[in-house]
Amino acid sequence: MASEINFEITEELGVLSEGAKGWQKELNLVSWNGREPKYDIREWAPNHARMGKGVTLSADEAAILMDLLGNDLNEI
Repeated sequence: MASEINFEITEELGVLSEGAKGWQKELNLVSWNGREPKYDIREWAPNHARMGKGVTLSADEAAILMDLLGNDLNEI
């Protein structure tokens, strides 16, 4: 039996892109099932009514990602 997943977007950090049907790929801080908020990248339907698959990152993981992107973006 599938359990219900509860979430709360504690801070909307920004929109990365928007699709033709209005869904937006966003970076937010999200608390999943009452846990400490994590950085979250995923697509959301308008008004956050539905969500697509995404990835969540701890603060440490987000810092490592920023370092990796900062280095690699200069080489693209």
